[in-house]
Amino acid sequence: MGFKIGFTAETEHEDKRIIENTPEQKNVPIIKKSVVDVYFSDRHLTCSYYNDNFDLKRGDIVYVEGKLEGKRGRVVDINYNFKIKLSDYKRVIGVAKTDVIGEFHLAGSHFITIDEGALTYEQVATWFKAPDNEEEEYVSSSGDEVFNLNDLSGMNIKNEVAERGHEYYIENCVVYIELNHGKGRVLVTGSKTYDVEFFYKDEDITGLVCNCYCTGSCKHEFATMLQLRDILAIIKNEYPFVDHNDYLAAVSKTSFFEFVIDGNTKGTFTMG
Repeated sequence: MGFKIGFTAETEHEDKRIIENTPEQKNVPIIKKSVVDVYFSDRHLTCSYYNDNFDLKRGDIVYVEGKLEGKRGRVVDINYNFKIKLSDYKRVIGVAKTDVIGEFHLAGSHFITIDEGALTYEQVATWFKAPDNEEEEYVSSSGDEVFNLNDLSGMNIKNEVAERGHEYYIENCVVYIELNHGKGRVLVTGSKTYDVEFFYKDEDITGLVCNCYCTGSCKHEFATMLQLRDILAIIKNEYPFVDHNDYLAAVSKTSFFEFVIDGNTKGTFTMG
């Protein structure tokens, strides 16, 4: 079953996006400064923050500076009339991008799409992670190990780690998978959100890495392989007409409804 979807936050957002993407238009919309109340559900706490970077609306998911940095909050009120001492306030530093336009198919616990711009890794990452510190330095490396997706014994993973990875798979912790011309990027939720990367070609996996602290194959990688194998099997059996060789994205239904459906008040939804 497939469906087309088009969800955007507000007409105001749509207008500004069109203006920003039009080469002939040189005037960038002015962001109105505001003081916003942000509710953090895991702390049952509402705090006020200064915003001068984003065109926020009620319901937006945001990230902030300060003691709650890295925590996901939701905007519950916006005040444009204020006079504050800036040193008394922390700022909003990021906002989740929840606008989605594209065609999706049902695939077990996930929705899948082959529309390359419908739901990118960069967009979904904003649902789960605060913006990276620009001064942070990342280093990665991978060996030349190769294993087949249909024979995960080639991962040489410890039994207890594989069992925990299977639990992550069953608990639907693999919230997003992107295959872009063979390059895989994945988001796996746990104590925090982890990044898994790999290369996929003809059912073979190479360059599998995760940014967790584990050495060797980890539970996040194993859960990713189980979820990827499941999704590709569903496509083969249920959607043989779907050509995913160039691009494929899969997002968990739970995450899709939480961030795209619940966070928007407008949109079109067509099932078929």
